[in-house]
Amino acid sequence: MNERRVTLADVAIKAGVHVTTVSLALRNNPRLPPSTRERIQALAKQMGYRPDPFLRALVSYRSKIVKRRNTPTLAYLTNWNTRWGWKKVTAHNEFFAGALAKANEFGYRLEHFWLHELGLTQKRLSRMLYARAINGLIIASHSREMGDELQLDWKNFSAVKIDYFPHHPRLHNVTNNQSSIIRLAMQKVKAAGYRRAGFVMHRGWDHAVDHNWTAGYLCEQQHYPLKDRMPAHIFPEPDPVERWFHEHNALVQVDFKPFEKWLNRHQPEVLISKGAYVLRALEKMGLKLPRDIAFVDLFLDRTDGVIAGVRQNHRTVGAVAVEILAGQLQHNKFGVPEIPTTTYVEGTWCSGASCPL
Repeated sequence: MNERRVTLADVAIKAGVHVTTVSLALRNNPRLPPSTRERIQALAKQMGYRPDPFLRALVSYRSKIVKRRNTPTLAYLTNWNTRWGWKKVTAHNEFFAGALAKANEFGYRLEHFWLHELGLTQKRLSRMLYARAINGLIIASHSREMGDELQLDWKNFSAVKIDYFPHHPRLHNVTNNQSSIIRLAMQKVKAAGYRRAGFVMHRGWDHAVDHNWTAGYLCEQQHYPLKDRMPAHIFPEPDPVERWFHEHNALVQVDFKPFEKWLNRHQPEVLISKGAYVLRALEKMGLKLPRDIAFVDLFLDRTDGVIAGVRQNHRTVGAVAVEILAGQLQHNKFGVPEIPTTTYVEGTWCSGASCPL
């Protein structure tokens, strides 16, 4: 015979409060004093109360089909050198698109706020968001030049960060799994019989992801014989993609000589990188894909079978960030988490003629 489930009403009777108070306490609602929440939560745990997953599913279903009178808003905070400059950078526009789609699906409105707005201090932004009852924040597209710490009034907000910057405070974050992505690429080419795999990455991009690109490369190299290993070429020049956006034809001005010297010295059979970093240089050197050297793009944005590589699922990153944030809001989890977590989104391998397998 099934044991009777402890209900909210049972906990309410034992605690001497209304069932609504128990519900608020178990969802950690800040409308109740901390002492009341802690007392009821401890009592519920002692009594063996467990939420009913079927009831939660019903509530979730009803929330999707019943139109809300006032659509709640989530804030999408960026801190770039211009309001929309982040949209021109690989991945960031896709992060926003994924977050927007998931917010709409969950019944939220997603509103963009630029932290570098003239006259907008972080203290003023905190007050403005609180006054508008916006307590869910997606922290995204934060340029390294804009500082490495946000000082919002965190006790009023629940926040999830996309990517690694800013590092402070330490919030839950969602990001592409760069280490896994390059390891996947190296495993694919090794399994296909390529013995010497070379890696080229921009120094700033590696730094932006806490050096996970080089970490993955060095880790996977341990499976290669010593004679087939080579150092990564981490070039210090300004990002060619950024220069292309701002100076149009500036790609022809990029100094490829250090790359050419590295390539001639180490003679990789397959090159793993980003197309904008190396394809122009290979063309200037008269090298053809895949006749002279095979190529794998770690930032693959085309799936027509011409270029092999890994498609980073940027939209999924934005969508997962909203999913995590919605869960925190549902349980009224505000402030900086005691133990922040990182959620990684894997890449998808796509075969292509540039690297026959």
